Amino acid sequence: MRPSWTHFVIGVCLVLSACGDKAETVHTGYVEADWRYVSPTSAGRIVSQHVEKGDRVEAGELLFELDSEAERLALDQANAQAARAGFEVENLGTGARAPEIAALQANLAQAKTRLVKAKSDYERYANLKDSGAVSEKDYDAALAELNASDAAVKAASQQIEVARLPGRPAQKSAAEAGAASALAAQQTAAYRLTERQVMSPVAGRVEEVFFRVGEIASPERPVLAILPDDALKVRFFVPEDDVTGLEIGDSVAVSADGVAAVSATISFVAHEAEYTPPVIYSRDQRDRLVFLVEAKLPVNGQLHPGLPVDVDWK
Repeated sequence: MRPSWTHFVIGVCLVLSACGDKAETVHTGYVEADWRYVSPTSAGRIVSQHVEKGDRVEAGELLFELDSEAERLALDQANAQAARAGFEVENLGTGARAPEIAALQANLAQAKTRLVKAKSDYERYANLKDSGAVSEKDYDAALAELNASDAAVKAASQQIEVARLPGRPAQKSAAEAGAASALAAQQTAAYRLTERQVMSPVAGRVEEVFFRVGEIASPERPVLAILPDDALKVRFFVPEDDVTGLEIGDSVAVSADGVAAVSATISFVAHEAEYTPPVIYSRDQRDRLVFLVEAKLPVNGQLHPGLPVDVDWK
């Protein structure tokens, strides 16, 4: 529909341009809109819809919701993983817990008791060795037990010291990196859940609803179309002689049958010309070129998309 309507407008512009004084000041155009087509960021079934065709919406207003059970489960999992990673970092930063330290201290006490006995046995065997009352084998066994008991006491003491220390730098860095990764996954899951609720990107009027509750929506297929408050513009074509007098920011008067003239601001002037459509070719007109011009219309006007209008700037 757009190409044929554009050609019609170009034809009217050129016809008017050949009709005297009015042709020099007035050109015919039409109203067009920059629609906003709203789609979800991911596919899903629509479970609730909060607007209908013709409703006015504000920016950030809830339009529709998609099924979000999978996203909720993913967020629960991410929350659990983030909590676990945080506990691991805390654990490496504080050392062993009190019950663990107590168990290691009990092992140390047991090792010390063993060492006391080993010392006593060794001293007794050493005194008897010179008199020949103890064999060399028994003496060596007592010495070995003494050495083993002493080593056990030292090992138990070192275990307590290590348990009281925080994790090694490398371990702690790895745990902190894991916690950061878990936090990022948690934030991603939370974001994906919020994206299942689709909000209006602009303030305006709902012009069309393409999908409803129970149907599958996807990023490739808009669910509805919104006409923003400031999205209306008038498109018209002017001959080469007139386009040189137009600049972005200039004001033009736009009027239609039964509608008072309103002021619009030129927002675009084409740098390249378009040829006259074949439907209006003639010996006099075939070499004429026209340029597309767009002008932004004011908010809350009475003009609507597709409406033919007259544009005057002189």
